[in-house]
Amino acid sequence: MVTSAPANQRARQAIRDTWGGEVGMRGLRVMTFFMVGVTSDPGLGKVLIEEARERGDLIQGRFLDNYSNLTLKTLSMLSWTRRFCPQAHFVAKVDDDVLFNPSTLLHFLNRSRNPYEQEDLYLGRVHLHVAPDRNPDSKHYLPSGAYPLSVFPDYCSGTAYVLSRSALLKISLAASASPLSTPLPPEDVFVGLCARTAGVLPSHCSLFSGGPGVPYGRCCYQAMVSIHHISPKEMLRYWTEVHTSPPCSWLRLRASLGMCKVKAMLSSALRL
Repeated sequence: MVTSAPANQRARQAIRDTWGGEVGMRGLRVMTFFMVGVTSDPGLGKVLIEEARERGDLIQGRFLDNYSNLTLKTLSMLSWTRRFCPQAHFVAKVDDDVLFNPSTLLHFLNRSRNPYEQEDLYLGRVHLHVAPDRNPDSKHYLPSGAYPLSVFPDYCSGTAYVLSRSALLKISLAASASPLSTPLPPEDVFVGLCARTAGVLPSHCSLFSGGPGVPYGRCCYQAMVSIHHISPKEMLRYWTEVHTSPPCSWLRLRASLGMCKVKAMLSSALRL
């Protein structure tokens, strides 16, 4: 399930031409859909209708598509998936600027657990002890009236996370019963709040990026499940380079992964 803005046609097409075009792997069926809201631009609305007719992979929620309504987009995504995907073992929520690797995810799941076990799984890059933003000028502003505690419960970065079927049901039901504050918490925080209410704990996986960008490395990108801040042009180029070359050896994968993470941390530190 890819959360996308109505105007991001190039990003959606890049996903269709790369990882979203993967329909089956390791004996399992994979389907990709795009979640959008309502646009206030009539011309863009007509373009969306045509895209939906041509592609058959757009889901439109009943909310105005803007930054402050991202939590409503996630609520719509959870509700739609709960209703229309009853046989899905796992659901991945992915932003449309993320290079995602379904095959690497399935390899990780198969290695770490029985993928058909109906246990709760809420997997991604976990953010720990994050404090609410009390700055009224910030787009992430959350007043104490909307959330009075000093820190959020641990939650997975909203750039990409994975839910098992049982976790999806519990979090979706908790979300449906939760009173919606004004303003709404950030969407990934809201999912974390609902997960805590439902008794579902987030699981950290270092193969998900969720903060600083990960510099390109062919072997590193083979090993990662998700990489954030990827433009449509980069997505097409990186996917082709990563998947048309021979697979990297285990040793090269580990070394390249470590080097990418060191570069990402250094880049983040230099920007502070």
